[in-house]
Amino acid sequence: MSNNNREISLVTLDSRHLKGALKLSQEFSWPYRLEDWQFAAQVGEGVVLERDGEVLGTALWWSYGERYATAGMIIVTAKAQGGGQGSRLFNALLEATKGRNLLLNSTEEGLALYRRRGFEPWGMVHQHQAVLAAPPETEPSDDIRPATAEDLAAIQVLDERAIGMPRQQLVAALFDTGKGKVLVRDDEIAGYAICRRFGRGYVVGPVAAGSVEDAKRLICAHLVKLGGQFVRLDVYADDGLSDWLAELGLPMTGQAVAMARGTRPATIAPLHMYAVANQSFS
Repeated sequence: MSNNNREISLVTLDSRHLKGALKLSQEFSWPYRLEDWQFAAQVGEGVVLERDGEVLGTALWWSYGERYATAGMIIVTAKAQGGGQGSRLFNALLEATKGRNLLLNSTEEGLALYRRRGFEPWGMVHQHQAVLAAPPETEPSDDIRPATAEDLAAIQVLDERAIGMPRQQLVAALFDTGKGKVLVRDDEIAGYAICRRFGRGYVVGPVAAGSVEDAKRLICAHLVKLGGQFVRLDVYADDGLSDWLAELGLPMTGQAVAMARGTRPATIAPLHMYAVANQSFS
């Protein structure tokens, strides 16, 4: 091992690393704020490559029950690339999540690397974002209302059915930091959507519902309040929301390949996750 490799330590992510992680993500023009890093670390775990206190690489994961985890925010600075540091970082992530089915969203550049590690593509995530010039015109509806604290338990149950993983802690944290809308049908919650501050403005997601039309209505319930704001949604390509979002003034600006190492979680139809909270922790 070279002297350079010996100087780089692999350590557990903690709060002292977050400013360095922010600087690292800015190197790659990621839009994260310090608050976004703090939230990701609060609800997940991670490892860091560091040298003399400088953060050179990050890899985070979020565990959902005993069977599943998602991975993301995997970054290695150019000055630490080569010499096996990226593999060292990713191996630590794989070791920490061993025994769980692991999901991630990959850029085209990372596809070959993840395939070599046993990940298989299963879908696409489309990133839509822009300053929302004009909010959508929608008619008031009695079945969509602001979520309350009393709704949280039902939202958590619905979320697990829609995504197939128990994400109670994540949903509670999203609920605390954002504003929720719920769709109520026959006195039961049939869908939900959360909007929160993220990156350059606001992100709408997760959005879980039993149909595309219900998902659209929940999304619009947030967008009507976001005219003139920078808005982002990350939606699954197969659900047909991309053209609709573009028509609303939120064009597709990027895409990621959804991949799984192991078995994908099974959802309970007709519930479905239409927009993710974040491409990293989904």
